[in-house]
Amino acid sequence: MAQSLNKTVELHTTGVSYMAIGGKVGKFLIGDMALEFYPDVNVEQYIQIPWTSITQIGANVSGKRVSRHFEILTDKSKFLFASKDSGKILKIAREHLGNEKVVKLPTLIQTIGARIKSLFAKKS
Repeated sequence: MAQSLNKTVELHTTGVSYMAIGGKVGKFLIGDMALEFYPDVNVEQYIQIPWTSITQIGANVSGKRVSRHFEILTDKSKFLFASKDSGKILKIAREHLGNEKVVKLPTLIQTIGARIKSLFAKKS
């Protein structure tokens, strides 16, 4: 039986986890102690990430628009999620983690540009 780590829930929304081949649709429970994801297919395959174990959380931002996809880095792993409410999730994460752990991730074009630039950089 899945047992929540949270005592109070600040946001309840739907989303997708990209931990396996394909995505698993499910529910996010963001609360005072952790960010939790419960898949609709099998609730027992839940993901619980305590706020204390998160080293970084971020999403692509272009202008004032936050991407649906966001990434969570912990000491041991990397989690990829998507939600229509990713902006709200990041705001709540900022309250629990602080500004330094909530970051803007580079867009695909910025990543490709950096790789091309590194190819043509002078090697000393």
